[in-house]
Amino acid sequence: MSLPLLPTSLVGSYAQPDWLIDRAKLAGRFPPRVRAQELWRIPPEHLGEAQDDATIVAIRAQEEAGLDIVTDGEIRRESYSNHFATALDGVDVDNPGTALDRSGHPNPVPRIVGPIGRPHPVEVQDLRFLRAHTDRTIKMTVPGPFTMAQQAQNDHYPDAEAAAMAYAEAVNAEISDLFAAGADVVQIDEPYLQARPDAARAYGLKALNAALDGVTGTTAVHLCFGYAAIIHERPEGYSFLPELAGCSADQISIETAQSELDLGVLADLSEKTIILGVLDLSTPEVESVETVAGRIRRAFDHLPPAQIVPASDCGMKYLPRASAFGKMQALAAAARLLRKELA
Repeated sequence: MSLPLLPTSLVGSYAQPDWLIDRAKLAGRFPPRVRAQELWRIPPEHLGEAQDDATIVAIRAQEEAGLDIVTDGEIRRESYSNHFATALDGVDVDNPGTALDRSGHPNPVPRIVGPIGRPHPVEVQDLRFLRAHTDRTIKMTVPGPFTMAQQAQNDHYPDAEAAAMAYAEAVNAEISDLFAAGADVVQIDEPYLQARPDAARAYGLKALNAALDGVTGTTAVHLCFGYAAIIHERPEGYSFLPELAGCSADQISIETAQSELDLGVLADLSEKTIILGVLDLSTPEVESVETVAGRIRRAFDHLPPAQIVPASDCGMKYLPRASAFGKMQALAAAARLLRKELA
C-alpha cells in the first residue's frame, strides 16, 4: 500500500483492554524487565487466544481512526522490552538481578549468566498475524541492544559494551527475519540512549549500527524520555540525538508534544525521516485537530513534509482506550488537514 504525504503511525503500543490485562497493576509499576505473568487476567491456557483477539481489536482501532502505518499494538507484551529480552539464551529470568531504572530506582532485571543468543525468532509469528489482518503498511518494534544491556545485570561479559554487542547480534537476526516475513518497517526502541548519554556516546551507536548491519528494509530508531504516565518531568532537550545522524537507520522517532521540544535539533538529522511525536500522552485529554496540526506545522521550518511521519510521542500502553482512540483520530485528521493545505 502506497503511503500519503505525512503518513501517520503509533510509536508502537496501543492501550490493552481491561479484560486482558490488570491495568491498575500495570499503572502502579515501571515497565517490567522480567516476566510479569501476574498482570494478565486470562488464565494461561486461554491467554494466547485472548491476545490474538485483543490484537485484532488494536489493529481495527488504528484502521478506523485512520492511521496509515499499523502496528500490532504490542498487545502480547507486558512491556516493550521484556517480551524479547526474556526469550533469549544466556539470561536467567527465574533468578533475576538488579539494575537501576531511568529514575534511579532498582528494578528486577534479567541476569546475564552466559552467551546471549536467540534460539528462535521471537516476534515473527506476531508479525505474520499482523500482516494477515491488515492490508496497510505495517511496523514491528524490537528493543534495542544498548537498552537491553542497560536493563540487565551482567554476570558474564567483561563489560556492558560487550553485553550490548552480544544483544546487537540477536537483534540483527530478529530484524532480518521480520523483514523476510513481510514487515514494511522495523523500529528499534532505544530509550536508554537518552537516559544514559555518557555510555551511549561510548558504545551505543556502535551497538545500534551492529544491530542494523546488512539489514535491507526501512528501519527506525525510537528515543524518548520514558512513559509519560511514569516519568512526569521532561528535560528541555535530548541528551543524545544529533549522534543518530551517524546511525544507519532510515527514520528517527522523537517526542515533541509534552516536552514542547525545540525543533532546531532536527537540523542535525536532515538526512533522516523523522517520526514526529505530536500526541501528549501525559493526559487522557484528547487534543483538538488544530492543536495536533500546529505541532506538525512546527516541523515544516526544519524539514520538508515528505520527511515527516506524524505519530504519538511514545507508546499508548498506559492510556485509557477511549483516550487512545480519540488521540489517534485527531492525529489522522490533522494529517488530512495539512495535506489539503499543502496540496
